Amino acid sequence: MTAHQSPHQARVREILQEIVEIGYALPGSVVIRSTACGKAVCRCKADPPQLHGPYVSWIRRSDGKPVTRKLTPDQEQRYRPWFENARRLRELVTELETLSLEAFEQAEGPRQRRQS
Repeated sequence: MTAHQSPHQARVREILQEIVEIGYALPGSVVIRSTACGKAVCRCKADPPQLHGPYVSWIRRSDGKPVTRKLTPDQEQRYRPWFENARRLRELVTELETLSLEAFEQAEGPRQRRQS
């Protein structure tokens, strides 16, 4: 390790390499729900209830607002790796930020308190 190299530099390189290889990444969550309808006489009102569904939805945020899109079971299976890629990307970025903060603290030393 050189004087300018962080002890975490090898892990940083691994993270960056994994990010390069991720591919498509869809943000948001996949939710699978079964629901009851509003009809008074329906199987979903029986005892025990037989709910409608399951319905697969993809929920994400756009301009601060939730956006929901229904997916078919085939679409959910086809795009599941993309959702997993997005989750892994968030994990890697969080780890990279943590390592960066640690490297900064090691390079700059403890934070000085302001004198009032």
